[in-house]
Amino acid sequence: MTDPSIRHYSSAAINELEKQTRTNLINCLSGYKGANLVGTTDGKRNNLAIISSVFHVGAHPPLQGMLLRPHTVPRQTLENIRETGVYTINAVSAGWTDKAHQTSARYDEHTSEFDATGLTPLKEDGFAAPFVAQSPLRMAMAAEEITTLQCNQTVLVIGRVLDIYVMEGATGEDGQLDLEKMNLACISGLDTYHRAEPIARYAYAKPDKPVTLAGKNA
Repeated sequence: MTDPSIRHYSSAAINELEKQTRTNLINCLSGYKGANLVGTTDGKRNNLAIISSVFHVGAHPPLQGMLLRPHTVPRQTLENIRETGVYTINAVSAGWTDKAHQTSARYDEHTSEFDATGLTPLKEDGFAAPFVAQSPLRMAMAAEEITTLQCNQTVLVIGRVLDIYVMEGATGEDGQLDLEKMNLACISGLDTYHRAEPIARYAYAKPDKPVTLAGKNA
């Protein structure tokens, strides 16, 4: 029996939804996502793009992945990564989500999103791609693999983490980052930004022991 408190969308019903409604619904299914700005350059002009699909790939070696929209129109971010092989990932703070979101506007190739939004480009240790000075968590990345997914033509970029820059006081002795202290924002759907707050940090789960908080004896 169908639960009356749950609304069911069948495959047919999803396909019959108006395009923007379907887009909004499907984009919300993955829940809260990290808000990051990806910085690139073509050697003459800096580019900045909001990306909500950055995800962990592995720690040994340190790899981060991200998905970019199909390359059916000029995409400076992807083109710059392919040309230079490097880029930056910059976490967005809750205090300037408006500026971060504005980078999603379709500026022409002669306009830098840094100039358009008032965010500050930062060069670190001669790295070619620009960082965002306002970001409390920044990563220098080198592209390892770039693959076009055949199912929908989105582009998967896997990058190696070269350097990490973290706000002072936000790294625990065990390497755990305090995302709340950095006031990081997250995204749901395409355009809604949130502040996240911690619920609990649990100890490593074992089949013969009850769930305990990290740092507590089982």
